[in-house]
Amino acid sequence: MSIAAPRTPAGQPPNRGLRLLWHQIRYEQLSFWRNPQSAFFTFVFPVVVMTVFGGLFGDIGRSEFYYGRSALQYYVSTIAAVSVLGSCYSQLAIVLATRRQNGILKRVRATPLSASAYFAGLLAHCVLVSVADVLLITAVGTLYGVPLPAGAQWPALAVSVVLGAAAFCTLAVAVASLIRNAEAAPAVVQLVLFPLVFISGTYVPIHSSALNGIAGALPVKPFNDALLRAFTTNHAGLPWQDYGVLLLWGAAGAVVAVRRFRWAPLAE
Repeated sequence: MSIAAPRTPAGQPPNRGLRLLWHQIRYEQLSFWRNPQSAFFTFVFPVVVMTVFGGLFGDIGRSEFYYGRSALQYYVSTIAAVSVLGSCYSQLAIVLATRRQNGILKRVRATPLSASAYFAGLLAHCVLVSVADVLLITAVGTLYGVPLPAGAQWPALAVSVVLGAAAFCTLAVAVASLIRNAEAAPAVVQLVLFPLVFISGTYVPIHSSALNGIAGALPVKPFNDALLRAFTTNHAGLPWQDYGVLLLWGAAGAVVAVRRFRWAPLAE
């Protein structure tokens, strides 16, 4: 059964759908916070990385190597981006594969909760976690002297985080539809993510025009660039080209998810 198949009873009051959505968001949040290991590594790992980078690169000022920014200005942006990837892509794909194998998704289909409300609840949960992660990393950056984004850039930062989170959530659902069992999920997820993170300049700036051209057509670098612009420029405006790439990848992920996602465990 595809994720587009409706499960909401006909004639249901509109506010009932909103209540179901709210309960789904609340359920996802409670499930997340009641798993201390998951919550710990979601928030602590980026902080540890920023702390290590602060000790290693804190004395490096603006340079051409970091595109005219200081090292930590650059890394606050890219580590914020990778934290969103972790919560919206890696964790979500693994959670969906595990829930499907354990029969949880199949049981969800027997409830009044519609497919759209279920995935909207997952998206809202991932956005909330992403926003908290980005704010936390921004706060850690200030401890090392990294200035906060300019006031004119806060709307662009918010749009970038929400759009990136949505795009990577749809890609997570698409990848989860291809994973046959929960044991394979971490390997499949990292196989896709690991090379993208490195060629997109997350940990080391890339100065190859050919490689940047390839990475720019993929989803991670445009997200990095959108956050880098929001964190380090003073003028208002939105990076429409980066947003266009994210929208295209998000739409492609949604198409694959709608066509291939299954609620019941996949046959080996």
